Amino acid sequence: MTAHIESADLSAKHQHPPSVAEAVGYWRPWRWLVSIIFTLLVAQFLVTLALNPNMQWHVVLDYMFHPVVLRGLMMTLLLTFLAMLVGFTLGTGLALFRLSPILPMQMFALGFTWLFRSIPTLVLLIFLYNLAILIPEVSLKIPFGPTLWSQDTNVLVTPFVAAIIGLGFHKAAYMSEIIRAGLLSVDDGQRQAATALGMSSGTTLRRIVLPQAMRVIIPPTGSEIISTLKLTSLVSVISMSDLLYTIETIYSRTFQTIPLLLVACIWYLVLTSILQFAQRYVERYFGRGYRAPGGKDNRAEAEG
Repeated sequence: MTAHIESADLSAKHQHPPSVAEAVGYWRPWRWLVSIIFTLLVAQFLVTLALNPNMQWHVVLDYMFHPVVLRGLMMTLLLTFLAMLVGFTLGTGLALFRLSPILPMQMFALGFTWLFRSIPTLVLLIFLYNLAILIPEVSLKIPFGPTLWSQDTNVLVTPFVAAIIGLGFHKAAYMSEIIRAGLLSVDDGQRQAATALGMSSGTTLRRIVLPQAMRVIIPPTGSEIISTLKLTSLVSVISMSDLLYTIETIYSRTFQTIPLLLVACIWYLVLTSILQFAQRYVERYFGRGYRAPGGKDNRAEAEG
């Protein structure tokens, strides 16, 4: 009889568990007040901006898809792509050098990263543009022997080449640290297990380490791509016909500075927004099956 009563009590507790007190937030009127004031200020700013006759929105619309502006836009995209290609490729090599047991390779990677992270990008671009003053001629010759090939530096290092080298080396210095951090985030037991299975170092890196490291590498890489897109505006100082240089050329002739600068701002906003959306998609793809600290599995997001 006693056992029957105890079992009945346990079943009753299971069916009606004790309620948990829910936290009820206090009503804070000052939060609503601050939110309303902030919203009104932002709305007033946007309305003032839109109705300001000096913005000349009709001029903005006329030049948004002007062929000259679009050519500058294509050059900006090309510079961004090539600079990141150089930066990612060279940065991967530098990261592997830093992780190498060979001391000279470690020191070279460390020195490269230190140098090109220390020099401002604008200074580097101007220096490369004027490289012919320091090295008038680039030549290839046998030591203490005849010259096999030579070329004038001004012909070899054009503004386009100087822009790619300057932006690419700058990004390589940062990408090397990002990639190195991603590689170090993979547990060493993964490499040991791959070695025990007979995998070579290259196969282990390609099939075991990199797929796991990409989850750490992708977020800062996306930020670096967006940063590179904006840094391309610096090449206007070496007469590269990017988006900003094209805009400057037009408003120096028409004296419509503000509306043309708005054209550049709008295009940069559009491009960075697209890149941020693409970055989010790639992050979700490489985060499949990874359970975030909050307990949410990214697999469902990636498949959705």
